[in-house]
Amino acid sequence: MQRARLSSTAAVAGTGTWPKDVGILALEVYFPAQYVEQAELERYDGRYAVVVCGDIAVYATGNARPTGGAGAIAMLVGPNAPLVLERGLRGTHMEHAYDFYKPDLSSEYPVVDGPLSIQCYLRALDRCYAVYRRKAESQWQQAGIQRPFTLDDFKFIIFHTPFCKLVQKSVGRLLLNDFLAAPSPDTATGLYKGLQPFRGMKLEDTYTSKEVEKAFQTASQEIFNQKTKPSLLLSSRNGNMYTPSMYGCLASLLAQCSAQDLAGSRIGAFSYGSGLAASMFSLRVSQDAAPGSPLDKLLSSLADLPARLDARKRVAPQDFADIMKRREETHHLANHTPHGSQADLFPGTWYLERVDDKYRRQYARKPV
Repeated sequence: MQRARLSSTAAVAGTGTWPKDVGILALEVYFPAQYVEQAELERYDGRYAVVVCGDIAVYATGNARPTGGAGAIAMLVGPNAPLVLERGLRGTHMEHAYDFYKPDLSSEYPVVDGPLSIQCYLRALDRCYAVYRRKAESQWQQAGIQRPFTLDDFKFIIFHTPFCKLVQKSVGRLLLNDFLAAPSPDTATGLYKGLQPFRGMKLEDTYTSKEVEKAFQTASQEIFNQKTKPSLLLSSRNGNMYTPSMYGCLASLLAQCSAQDLAGSRIGAFSYGSGLAASMFSLRVSQDAAPGSPLDKLLSSLADLPARLDARKRVAPQDFADIMKRREETHHLANHTPHGSQADLFPGTWYLERVDDKYRRQYARKPV
């Protein structure tokens, strides 16, 4: 990463023939933009792609442990989809940072610099949003539209979610970007009322300012409630899933909105990975919200998401701590049979049955 430093102004585009309306056909959702750009998909030959991701977020005893989670999300990708990736609208930023890393290969636990991690996340958000806006405005200018891109142009916004409070701060951060970019914002009334004292600030000087954070988080509260809060179902009840985190937010949003409410809307998406690499892109939802439409079928497939969360078994914090302690002591062992009850697994769950003396892992599946 030290050598592969990518400016946030960089643009990466594919070549070849792009099939019509490539996007999500069905989901439990993971949707990395770079996969859509691969030549195999651009030269679509009638086959679909399935993208699967999963991760486990575990932490040592301390403040970070309650934010952990685990999950896996899968998505079917192909043409004529109800969720379409908007081509040409993506801002990317990469830099070298030790905000979160795992230097001890004998441990599953990361080393996290909390303040630096939050600052890196917000800085990446700023830079990705700036590039995304420029590209959107450039497309509009070619179509004869002369106006700035703002948060109003997203009906919904989803984020990689380490913890939900950071997402709420991020919506405020995007509003700060809009405010500083506006030629002459009205600070006497409306959305920017009372924000005049922050008018001359530079973004790079605001990352540690609690005053700026509080002011714009307050000003953006209704935006957060309308555009982002519905996407936090999984994050608030399942914690951080790392790789699938943002796509869990997409699934949460789709599980709680009607086809009529989503039809024709633009969903902004911010994806982030420590170290660090981040992108902001957008999905355009199909206009067809009729019963039996691809969009309707997609939403129906996710309608049971709240019920599935409710079906989990609640365990006491001490039980969880005991499980984590046992995991610490055994995750690296060979010639080992894991301890645990299959009764607590959902039907159809694959589980580790044994690790032999050469570290070869054997799995079994609980009957459906």
